[in-house]
Amino acid sequence: MNPKLQEAKRELGPIQFLTLVLSIYVLLVLFVENAFDLSDDILDLLTIVDTFVCGVFLVDFFQRFYRAPNKLVFMKWGWIDLLSSIPMVDTLRYGRFIHLIRFFRILRAIRSTKVILNFLFHNRRKGTFTIVASVSVLLVIFGAIGILQFERGLPNSNIQNASDALWWAFVTITTVGYGDYYPVTTFGRMVATVLMTAGVGLFGTFTGLVANWFMLEGEQQENRQEQKERQELKQDIATLHNEVAELKELIKQKHSQ
Repeated sequence: MNPKLQEAKRELGPIQFLTLVLSIYVLLVLFVENAFDLSDDILDLLTIVDTFVCGVFLVDFFQRFYRAPNKLVFMKWGWIDLLSSIPMVDTLRYGRFIHLIRFFRILRAIRSTKVILNFLFHNRRKGTFTIVASVSVLLVIFGAIGILQFERGLPNSNIQNASDALWWAFVTITTVGYGDYYPVTTFGRMVATVLMTAGVGLFGTFTGLVANWFMLEGEQQENRQEQKERQELKQDIATLHNEVAELKELIKQKHSQ
């Protein structure tokens, strides 16, 4: 079988799945950082998320390194994953080393994107779940960036820093809406409208997927049980056939005596 096909059809664990999604996020953030002049508050927000992303990358690296049958072969590409797990802290942000980290992250993201596309193509149901989860994560992060861009610094706004923005984006997309944080600008409310509308659709899709999985699991269990019963029936028939053959042989021997 084609190695890419094998990779696409393999079971993705939670860490591997999250790593693939965050790799796409890395590409988008690199574009945003280079295309826009971001404020210090938004850079602080990206630093918080970056630390979490690096932690996931590091866990994924050590997990795959531990499971690799040949460590040297694994490190042929694994060293890129290791270097891409270094957080972009302020002490490195303006140094040459940060450009290397960004380059390695782009390489990792490109490889991960290829895996995701193969996975989506060969695993339709799980691919749909992957899309829903990916869009949810990206909407929370970029929704937080957007709301912070429009709301920060205003005297009547209560969303002033990265933690406020992330919390607001999360409770908004989940349609919980505690009301402790809320936008006061027109553009901020537009961001909120997008998040709430997307949240209703995404969680509706997610609920449908979970219900469908439970139904499929029940059907698969029934099919496995039916296959087991058919196999047992075939074995019983084969045993009965052998016993009848032996009985015929005994009767034939009795008549010949």
